Formats: sequence, C-alpha cells, structure tokens
Amino acid sequence: MTRTPAQSGHLAMLAFSALVAGSFSLGALAAPLISPAALTVARFGLAGALVGGAAFASKGGVPRSAVAAPWRYLVLGGLLACYFVLMFEGLRTAAAVPTAAVFTLTPIMAAGFGWVLLRQITTARMALALALGAAGAVWVIFRGDVQAIAAMQIGRGEVIFFFGCIAHAFYAPMVRRLNRGEPALVFTFGTLLAGFVLLCLWGGRAAVATDWASQPAIVWVCLAYVSIAASAMTFVLIQFATLRLPAAKVMAYTYLVPCWVILWEMALGHPAPPSKVWAGVVLILAALGLLLKNEG
Repeated sequence: MTRTPAQSGHLAMLAFSALVAGSFSLGALAAPLISPAALTVARFGLAGALVGGAAFASKGGVPRSAVAAPWRYLVLGGLLACYFVLMFEGLRTAAAVPTAAVFTLTPIMAAGFGWVLLRQITTARMALALALGAAGAVWVIFRGDVQAIAAMQIGRGEVIFFFGCIAHAFYAPMVRRLNRGEPALVFTFGTLLAGFVLLCLWGGRAAVATDWASQPAIVWVCLAYVSIAASAMTFVLIQFATLRLPAAKVMAYTYLVPCWVILWEMALGHPAPPSKVWAGVVLILAALGLLLKNEG
C-alpha cells in the first residue's frame, strides 16, 4: 500500500518523538558528569560527520546547487544552536518540570510562525488538537498533580528557555521556506555543519578542556545516542516531515515526548507512573487523532 506524502511525514514525526524521548532518560544519567557545552559541541560534530558521510555516499551526493545561498544553513543552524544554548542556560536555574511545561508551548508558537511565514492556516480542528495536546502533555509532565500545576512559578530560567523554544518553533516553518529542493540528508548536513561552527564559538573551549578519555561509560553511551539517534536521525526526520506537513502538525508531535519518556523510564527499570497520569496520555492521543484526520 502506497503512503501519501502526509502519511510519510506523520510516520517520520512518530519516530522523531520516540527518539527524542530517549535523550531525556539517558541525558539525565549523564548530565551531572560532563559540561553541557562540551556535550553539545561533540553532539553536533559527530552528528554532522555521520549525516555528511551519508549525504556524500547517497545517490547524487551533494550537488553544487546545495551550496547556493549558504546563509540559509547559518539561519537554520543558528536557530538550532540558539535552542540548545538557551536550553542549557535556562536549566542552570530552572527545574526540569516547569521547563518541560514551557516546551509544550512550542507547537502553538509553530502554528503562529507557520501562518506568518507560509500562510499555513490553523483550522478549528487543528487548534482544538493543539489545545488538547498541550493539556495532556502538562498533565503527564506534572504526573497528574493538580496542586503541582497550580503552584508552578515562572522564574528567570524558564524565561530564558522560553526564548529557546521560540527559536525551535521558528525552525520548523523556516525549513520549508528556505529549502530549494535539496534532499533531506543534504539539507540536514548543511544545517548541522553551520550549527556546529556556531556552537564552537560558544562552547569550543569547554569541549577542548574536557578530559574525554576519563569520562565514564554512560557519558559515551549518551553521546552516541544523542548524536546518532537524537540528532542525526531526528534532524533528518524533522526536515523530511516539514516538507510534507504544516509546521503546527510537525511540532505537535513534541506532545508525545512525555509519553515516550514514561516508556523509556519503565524500560530502564523505573516504576510506572500513577494511574491518573494516563488520562494525559489519552488527551495526547486524542489530539494526534484529530491531526491525522485533518489533512485538508
């Protein structure tokens, strides 16, 4: 059975959300052991090398036309670099739970940018789906604790990360706006290379100063995963999807990340969440169901 471009885009984002979720669980184990700056520079460098190798080895390789207007890659790479830099800066003072709640605003902002840049219309059904997805994600993140949701306070770290989320939301429609027919692998390589250069300006010293040989095994496992699965593969997947789906639909799959994190945590031996948390999962699945039907 032949899939439509939209169906292929949805499958790509389903895989994207599962792979991204794994970086949360593994990253939580490695984060206290290494500088975030060093890890991020290494992550982009390794991911760029992998995607670049695949791009040059692919049929057609990297055509000369792909290097036209290289400023496009600097814009996209800069947006990704901005997101990761501000995420780590925000997490210096913000707790993980409210920061994750801020991230659920990304799809709604992506819908706004999608309209401004591409005149992509957010229908009433899509708006309802975004609202349901946001509510479900917040419910899962706070483990169904109404008092914890009501007590959330926005601090300096959350504000910093909010601007990072703006960059992340802006990235999705910009991919479609700036792509000139380049294959996803080639376009992703250009973006990663530009992002790596920009990140070196920010965290290059930390990366050089890190004693990589003495790092424990979990750091190497985390680096391998976030570079291959949560960077190289996911960047290709999101670029593939953004050329086939509206920006709001692409970013809506970020709502699934808390659900996948639950499964990752259980797979790593952590206890299952309270039963009331699954009400949020139901809301998220309902939101995605609405998005899947809204293909007009």
